[in-house]
This record gives sequence, structure tokens and C-alpha cells, in this order.
Amino acid sequence: MTTRSRAREVALQVLFQDDLNPRGNPAFGDILIQQRLGKGGLAEFARGLVSGVRQHRADVDAVLKKVAENWGLERMAATDRNVLRLGAYELLHGDAPPRAVVDEAVELAKRFGAAQSPQFVNGILDKVMRETKERGERGEGREVCNA
Repeated sequence: MTTRSRAREVALQVLFQDDLNPRGNPAFGDILIQQRLGKGGLAEFARGLVSGVRQHRADVDAVLKKVAENWGLERMAATDRNVLRLGAYELLHGDAPPRAVVDEAVELAKRFGAAQSPQFVNGILDKVMRETKERGERGEGREVCNA
């Protein structure tokens, strides 16, 4: 597992925790990141992902609702929903190559989701990737995540 993959895994765990306990203290996520990743660049990358998803959650969820035909976010398994949020955030606001983002999300879905999760995540994020590409072609561009 690459180091960024590990950071994404920990970020997913924090987002999952946020999703299941929305009134929880966000500082607990930072504690988890520090326990799992220590200090340094990898922990900062994970913090940037978590912070970005938290900050842009409404935008990310709106895009996911648009492309996930016949699937409301509340109907999705919590694991799939948060893998999608993480992947969609990176596609919309990150600087990693889009195909790599989708591949990483599919790997997270394989590891933490149900048997059909990888295909589901791949299909939804592929649509988000196309949507992001269309935005770029229209001149709207991508906001870059500095994490």
C-alpha cells in the first residue's frame, strides 16, 4: 500500500466516524490521524482531505446526487457514501490524476465495502470524473487542494 493510500484510508475512517456521529467532536478525527499516521506530510495530507470534504460537503453531495441516478445518499451504505465523498472531493478540488483518484477509491471500496461496492463506486466516480472534465472544458476549472 502506498503512503498516500494509507492516508486516504485513515481519512475515510475519520469521515465514516463523522457520518455516523455528526455531533461528535471533530478533534477526535485529528487524534485518529495522529495515532495512525504520526506527524508529518502524510498526516497533513489526510487532514487536508478530511478538512476539504468537511468544508465542501454540500457541493460534493450535490454532485454525487446528480450523477447517482436513482440513489439518494441516505440509501447508500455509509462506507460507500464516504468513499464516494472522498473520491468526489479529490476529483473536484484535488490535484491528483483523476484516474488515480478513482482507482484509489475502488481499492478502498474493495477493502471496506460490500461485494458490489467496488463496481458501484467506480461507476459513480467515473460519472463525476466526466462531469469534472466537462467543467474544465467549459472553462470552470478545478480548485486545487494544497494537501
